[in-house]
Amino acid sequence: MIPPYAETVRILHVSDCYLPRLGGIEVQVADLTAAQAKSGHEVEVATATPGDPLPGVHRIVAPMPFDLPVHPFGVGRTLRLLAARRPDVVHVHAGAVSPFAWMAARAAARARLPLVVTVHSMWDPVTKGVYAALGGTYDWRRWGLVGTAVSEAAARPIRAVAGRGVPVHVVSNGLDISGWRPTGPARHAAPGDPVHVVAVGRLAPRKHPLRLLRMLQTAERRAPGLRATIVGDGPARASMERHLRREGMTGWVELPGRLSRERIRALLAEADVFVAPAPRESFGLAALEARAAGVPVVARAQSGVADFVRPGEEGLLGRDLAEMAASIARLATDTGLRERIAAHNRETEPVRCSWPSVLAGFERCYEQAVSRARGRPFSG
Repeated sequence: MIPPYAETVRILHVSDCYLPRLGGIEVQVADLTAAQAKSGHEVEVATATPGDPLPGVHRIVAPMPFDLPVHPFGVGRTLRLLAARRPDVVHVHAGAVSPFAWMAARAAARARLPLVVTVHSMWDPVTKGVYAALGGTYDWRRWGLVGTAVSEAAARPIRAVAGRGVPVHVVSNGLDISGWRPTGPARHAAPGDPVHVVAVGRLAPRKHPLRLLRMLQTAERRAPGLRATIVGDGPARASMERHLRREGMTGWVELPGRLSRERIRALLAEADVFVAPAPRESFGLAALEARAAGVPVVARAQSGVADFVRPGEEGLLGRDLAEMAASIARLATDTGLRERIAAHNRETEPVRCSWPSVLAGFERCYEQAVSRARGRPFSG
C-alpha cells in the first residue's frame, strides 16, 4: 500500500521515448521527474529509448530498426523491473501510439500496482477505434487504472472510449512559470513599426506549417506591415522555404531554426502576437510559455490551448484558419486590444500550469489509483 503522498513515495514513470530524445513528452516527463524528486520522492524512469546511462533511468531496449522505442517482450521485462524496484505507483505516459507504454501498463495491472496513465496526445477517430478494439481484446477498462489528459480537449475522446468505469482527470503539463515571466518593460510598438508575430514548434506536417504560412499571408493582406518569426525545425522546413520564395514572403517571414529556451525567451520579449495553429494540439506548451511571458496568443478553439487562453482575455481563438487569420489581423490593427491583453498576461500567472499545482493534481490521481488497486480484477 502506498504511503500518504506527504511522505516519500516510490514512483516509476514509464515512457516509450525519453532523453536523449528531445520532444514534448520526453521533456515533460523529465521535468516532472525532476520536480517530484525535488519534492522528496524516489523517482525512476523506464523507457525503450536507447541512450547513455542516466541515474535512475532503466533502458529496456531491444535491437530494432532505426532505434525504434519498442520491445517485443515489454510486458515480461517490465514485470521483472517492477519486482526488483517495487514502486508504490506506476505512472505511464502515452502518446497516440505507444506500444511499450501500454505493455508496461499491462504489466503494472498484472502486478496489481496502483496505475496512472497520462495521455499526452489528442485521440482522433482512428485512434479512438483502435483503443476501443483493444478494450475488447485486453479489457484495459478493468485494469483499475486512473487516466489523465493534459487538457479538456484531449480528455473528451478518451472519456468517450473509456466509459464511466475509468476516471479521466485533466492535469495540465507543468511549466516553471517564473522562468518565463517578463522582466523588462511592456512592449509598445511605435507607429509604423511592423507588428511581430511569433510561432514556435516542430516543423512537421501534422503541425500544419504550410497552413500557418497561408494564414499569415491572409492576415498580412488585412494588416499590411506584419513580420513573422517561425521557430523550429523538422521535415517540413524545405517545403516552407520553397513556399516563402514562391510567394515573395522572404522579406517579412524568418525561419531561424531551432532555438534554445534562452533565445526563445528573448524572442518573446519582442513579440506582439503568438500563434499556435495546430487544430489537434493536445496542450500547447509553447503557447503557454508565450502567455506566461505576457504575449497575446491566437490559437484554435478546439485545441488544448483553450484551457488557458480565453477569448478577449489571454488572446483570441478561431475555429478555423480564416478566423485565426482574422484574429491576427485584429490584434495587429487594434493596438488597444493587443496592449490590454498583453497587460493582463503580464499581470496574471497561469497558476494551474505551475509545478505545485501539477504535482498536487497527480497526488490526487495517485491516491485514487491506490484505492482502485485494492482487490481490483485483472483479465488482460
